[in-house]
Amino acid sequence: MALPLTIQPLTAQPIHPDTFAPFGQVIFPRPDGTPFGPEDAQLQLEAGIPRFYLMTLRGRGTRFRTITRHRRCTQCLGALEGQDWLLGVAPPGPADQPDPAAIQAFHIPGNCFIKLEVGTWHAGPYFSQATVSFYNLELSDTNLTDHQTCNLAQSFGLEFEISLPRVS
Repeated sequence: MALPLTIQPLTAQPIHPDTFAPFGQVIFPRPDGTPFGPEDAQLQLEAGIPRFYLMTLRGRGTRFRTITRHRRCTQCLGALEGQDWLLGVAPPGPADQPDPAAIQAFHIPGNCFIKLEVGTWHAGPYFSQATVSFYNLELSDTNLTDHQTCNLAQSFGLEFEISLPRVS
């Protein structure tokens, strides 16, 4: 028997390197010629063939019932054309499911990209625009061999709805 579904509001916080650190990194533009350092994406892609590609997503909205993680590689995502977007995340860990109370949402501006740490649970990208194109860096077989999904509706009776903070 299915659990009754509860819509759980989730306010997206503006992304900042410190608040996003448990989940990965936020990478902002830096001057050309800046040497490699800790502000660059620290990638783990040695478990296979890296895949860097563009994807166009349509009508994503702001609700999610599933959350996914990749345990063999980091993943980088960024929107093209300066589009803002939203992402739900939960910290990596040994459990087969994330703790729903640990799920957070971030508002990501179009002038940066994110690197998800290995094992970070993530839902998204989400947005209110009709379509947004993204670049994605992961392994060539990530979505076939390293794609663990938790159905939050089935496991916990939850669907999350991300919103932006109200401006007063």
